[in-house]
Amino acid sequence: MTPQSATSRTPLPRRSVLRSLGTGIGAVAIGLPFFEEMLGAKVASAAPNLAAKPTAEGGVPARAFNVFFGLGIPAPVQAEATKNGRLEGVLEPLAPLADKLAVLKNVDQVRCDDRGINAHFDGASGAFTAEPPDGDAKSGGPSIDQLIRNAAHPGGRTPDGVIPTLVAGTYFRRSRISRYVHSYRENGTVAAPMQESPGELFARVFGAQAGSDGSGVPMDPRRRRLTRSVLDAVQQQTKFLAGPRGPLGAASRERLADHLDRVREYERRTLAFEDEKAAKLAAGPAPPPESKLRHGADADPGGEGIDITLADLTGEWRLVADLYSHAILTDRVRFGSLTYLAAGERIRLTGDYEYDGRKIFTFDDKKQHGKSGSGGCSHEWWHKFREDKPNEALKAHAHLKMREVAYFLSQLAGEEAVEANGKTVLENALVTISTESGDGRHNDVKRELSGVFHAITGAGGRFRTGGVLDVGAEGIDVYNTLLAGMGVDRRLGPQNRQGRSIDALRT
Repeated sequence: MTPQSATSRTPLPRRSVLRSLGTGIGAVAIGLPFFEEMLGAKVASAAPNLAAKPTAEGGVPARAFNVFFGLGIPAPVQAEATKNGRLEGVLEPLAPLADKLAVLKNVDQVRCDDRGINAHFDGASGAFTAEPPDGDAKSGGPSIDQLIRNAAHPGGRTPDGVIPTLVAGTYFRRSRISRYVHSYRENGTVAAPMQESPGELFARVFGAQAGSDGSGVPMDPRRRRLTRSVLDAVQQQTKFLAGPRGPLGAASRERLADHLDRVREYERRTLAFEDEKAAKLAAGPAPPPESKLRHGADADPGGEGIDITLADLTGEWRLVADLYSHAILTDRVRFGSLTYLAAGERIRLTGDYEYDGRKIFTFDDKKQHGKSGSGGCSHEWWHKFREDKPNEALKAHAHLKMREVAYFLSQLAGEEAVEANGKTVLENALVTISTESGDGRHNDVKRELSGVFHAITGAGGRFRTGGVLDVGAEGIDVYNTLLAGMGVDRRLGPQNRQGRSIDALRT
């Protein structure tokens, strides 16, 4: 049969999801990347065998994500890294994305110390909420991503096929929930379950966990080879899309093939990770270098910290970051949070750290501190910070944090991330990056919660990017300025509080 011409093909809606059809593998949903055939497509013109869903006008929906990294960057170190108006020193890894970011200096979160515990808890609770915590399991109010979600989708109901909120991360300190969860509903409860392992996150993004029977329960490895891939569950629809009567032209068919190869690679990596975890758990307690496999209570043994290698930490984080960014790029999720190490994180890291072809530092926290247990953790470099000292280890850890945050952001900024308006997802979304403190020393609350690192993206041109902005403002005013710029009427904090608009943020 003669293939259709590009102009005669059935238009493909942006909200298109491949779904399983009675395959026995469980509910599978695979989002699609942006194709040129989606330009100008009408919602009503759904291609056969596709679950096509409505999207925002122009194919670019409202999105908001909170990216949190633990322990912070002391304000004097931030000042040193931005003194020339460029991103240098510990902020060097963000420099390739500088035109898509605004780094905000002198953001004050002192109001979040209302309960008077410490910045690891109070400051982390205030990240993206500007409110102190409400007990151990609740925040003091909603996070900015959820207020934007409620405004974009009244009642908080996102389109069918879009995960309402996705919360995930790699972390090991877990004594209080706001150390690692950073997306909250109006009543201060967590907006979604935390996906803390690649297997859990894979199941949430694709709907069926790799290596399971569809119930989410891992199979015996001997039976796993008899199961089918999530891609097998959508094979019929894939053949239609890639076929001569499908809606895709040659370029988009090639992009579809690359996309499905990427999904299979994520599945393979997740299976390998879960297989390794199962094998080592079966063999008994893992030695310290295998601590990447610890989750739940084992990840935080009495607050004493765990041993972990740089390779293990990075390997787990990057798979989580890849799966999360994939969910965003395929419009499976529009709101949520991602955590790289918890507030007050306690790990004893080892390994050579390189960046851009040069060695930055050799991590060996336990040996360099000369202590075991919690006293030998990277956490202690923040407590030992002194402005008149080199702080070499702290700066190396902070540089690493920025490298891994930049890794995630870069997944949203490449050629695969270009949308209908010609901009990348990173440029179109509001991504807010923050942490718990501006100084790791616990002896001065005002100093500890002043100068807390923040960075934002432009949200489709709503906010100024491409430089370092000295805002000199409370976090609550920064967040409320972001909400106003996103067209949200709701404001954080007491309704009778006299707010301040940070005009320097607005374009």
